[in-house]
Amino acid sequence: MKNIIKKYTNGEITVVWQPHLCVHATTCFNELPKVFIPYERPWINMSGATTDEIINTVDRCPTDALTFFWNKENMEDQKVDEKETEISILKNGPIILKGFFKIKDIDGKYIECKKSVAICRCGLTKNTPYCDGAHKNDFKIDK
Repeated sequence: MKNIIKKYTNGEITVVWQPHLCVHATTCFNELPKVFIPYERPWINMSGATTDEIINTVDRCPTDALTFFWNKENMEDQKVDEKETEISILKNGPIILKGFFKIKDIDGKYIECKKSVAICRCGLTKNTPYCDGAHKNDFKIDK
């Protein structure tokens, strides 16, 4: 899958969508259906809710397929929220790693992670080591 990056803005913030990171957890459109509308194009309607509501929903994206940044000229004002690393296992889904860490790939190269990433645990992904949602088709992990 190509690493497509799409951006949507309401003037205050810009929401960044990276579909290659999405595992279709449905958090976005279940929590804020007036903004995240998967059957429409564009599928993100930035005028459908307040900036705070959008930020709260985007922050709950388990894989950082959705992120945001403030539209400020001085980007130094934006602080990075460094938290402890947290590991979560989603039922019938990936392992979610949140925090600041590095992943060493099979070739010995390091991938720096600054917020969160979904790691495949079913083996069906075509984007190793990341989950690409392939488990949704017909595979159940049940653990």
